[in-house]
Amino acid sequence: MLSSRFVVTVIGLDKVGIVAEVSRVMAEHQVNIVDISQTIMSDLFTMIMLAEVSAQAFDLATFQEAMSTVGKKLGVEINVQHEDAFRFMHRI
Repeated sequence: MLSSRFVVTVIGLDKVGIVAEVSRVMAEHQVNIVDISQTIMSDLFTMIMLAEVSAQAFDLATFQEAMSTVGKKLGVEINVQHEDAFRFMHRI
């Protein structure tokens, strides 16, 4: 089974439950968190995760929509990009 890796970023005003809700949606879609970093700058919450799926039937569009929906509910911006696209966009 091949795996696919994604970069998930979350940015917005800090509030209780952001990590819990984001990780709940990831678990529902069988997305594993490989690495995670989060910080709060004043009242701004930022989190970046390297995530991985091994299911061949994984639907990226459905996962992105679910993450967008939970982001709107929480009042934060959530982006999901394939690792290759993320690296390409951020190369020097």
